[in-house]
Amino acid sequence: MAKLTGSTDPETAVPNHPEFPLEEGLIYLNHAAVAPWPRRTTEAVHAFAEENSRRGAADYPLWHAVETRLRERLQRLIGAPSAADIALLKSTSEGLSVIAHGLDWEAGDNVVISDQEFPSNRIVWESLARYGVETRQAGLAARATPEEAMMAACDDRTRLLSVSSVQYATGLRMDLEALGAFCRRRGILFCVDAIQSLGALRFDAQAAGADFVVADGHKWMLGPEGIALFYVRPALRERLRLYQYGWHMVEHMGDFARSEWEPAASARRFECGSPNMLGIHGLEASLSLLEETGMEAVEAAVLERSEFLHRRCSECGELEVITPAGRLAGIVTVRSRREEAGALHERLTGQGVVCIQRGGGVRLSPHFYTPWEDLEKAVESLILRT
Repeated sequence: MAKLTGSTDPETAVPNHPEFPLEEGLIYLNHAAVAPWPRRTTEAVHAFAEENSRRGAADYPLWHAVETRLRERLQRLIGAPSAADIALLKSTSEGLSVIAHGLDWEAGDNVVISDQEFPSNRIVWESLARYGVETRQAGLAARATPEEAMMAACDDRTRLLSVSSVQYATGLRMDLEALGAFCRRRGILFCVDAIQSLGALRFDAQAAGADFVVADGHKWMLGPEGIALFYVRPALRERLRLYQYGWHMVEHMGDFARSEWEPAASARRFECGSPNMLGIHGLEASLSLLEETGMEAVEAAVLERSEFLHRRCSECGELEVITPAGRLAGIVTVRSRREEAGALHERLTGQGVVCIQRGGGVRLSPHFYTPWEDLEKAVESLILRT
C-alpha cells in the first residue's frame, strides 16, 4: 500500500507525497476539474512516447497488455462483473450520447435529471426533444431529500433517470443506492455520471443498481484527458443501437480478410476505431497508484480533507459553505459574505491556490495526497483580506 499524506492532524502531517512533485508554492485544490498527474503517469506517458520514436509499433502486443490491465482496473474500481463490460471512450459526453441516442424512444417518454447537473448530463437528454422526449429537471431542494425530489419527478412515462454521483458545483453527494432501488421497482433505467466520485470514493455499480456508468479519467482518477470509462449492464448491451462503426468494434477484430462481421459481444462494440493508447498508458498508471493506496484509504483521506475544509470555513463568519455537511465527497464550495466570487477567486489564484468558480462561490477539491499544510494556507487565504 502506498503511503498516505500525513494524518488528520495538520501539525504532524507529512507535507508532500512522492508521487506529486507539485511546484513549490502551488496549493492544488482543483481535482474536480483537471488533476495533476502522478509521477508514475508522467513516466509512463514519456516512456510510451520514447518507445514510439525509437520502435514505432514493433511492440504493439505489449500496448494491448496495458489496455487489458486498464479494463481490469476499471472493472475493479466500479465493481463490474467482468472486464468485458468496460468500454474505453473519449469522454463522459460521448458515453452519455451513446446511451441517449442508442435507446429506442417514443413520443411522450421522459427523462428525469436534477437541476444541478453539469451541462453534459443535461444537453444530451434535451437533444432528444426532436423525438418527443421530455427532459425533467427535478429541483433537489424541493423535497425533504434530493432523492425524494428526483423520485417525485418520475411518472409512468419515465424511461430513464440520470444523475451525477456528486454534483459538480455544490459538491452534493447523492444516495445512489436509494435511487437505484427506486428505479428497479419502477422499471426505470438508471444512469450514473460518476466523474466526480470515481477515484475519490468507493463505488459499487451493482449495489447502486446502475444500468450505465460513465466517467472521464482526468479528474479524481488522476489520468489524462481524452480517455473515459463506459459501462453498460450486460443484459442491456445489445439494446443500445450503434451509430459508430469500424474495424475495432467487430467480434473478429483483426481478421481483416473476413467479409462478414457483427458487433463484438463485449463492451468493445462501442469502440469503433483505434484506441487512445497514449491515454490508456497514462490512466492505467494513475489507477495503479489508487489501487496500491487502496480505495478505502483514499476515500477516508479525501473525506477527512473535505470535512476539515467544511468545518474551518463554517467557523468563519465571513464565509458561507454551500456544500451540505452531511453529503460530503471531495468538493467543498464556499461563498464570501463580503467579497464577490470572481474577486475571491482572482485573489486566491494570485496567492497560488488553484481552484475554480462554481455554484456562486469558489469550489475547493483536495485529493487524498493534498498536504494538510496546504489546506491550512487555503483557509487562511479565504479568510484574510489583502
